[in-house]
Amino acid sequence: MSDKMLALVASRFKTLGEPLRLRILQQLESGERTVTALVEAVGGNQPNVSKHLSILHEAGLVSRRREGTSVLYGIGDPMVFKLCELVCRRETKRGAREYAALVGGVKISGAKR
Repeated sequence: MSDKMLALVASRFKTLGEPLRLRILQQLESGERTVTALVEAVGGNQPNVSKHLSILHEAGLVSRRREGTSVLYGIGDPMVFKLCELVCRRETKRGAREYAALVGGVKISGAKR
């Protein structure tokens, strides 16, 4: 992989490395929303949510379109959800293995194994 491609991949992961951006994407998964609706849904403030939407838009992960006086934001690259699903699935398996290792050596009184 070329240095340029590695830089692009690193940039994409950096964009997804902010929990508020992931919450915004999660809200947009069900459809387009205005900034006001996103602020209410994610519990942020308007300037902060707008800043993160701008970053997501520049990365191509979020689209935007004007409808009357409102700007609606939507998903620009649905592949982001497949990536998140892969990471979540892996973390769930890792957590289950860690839990099994933790309780594997613990005797629980009164419980059958």
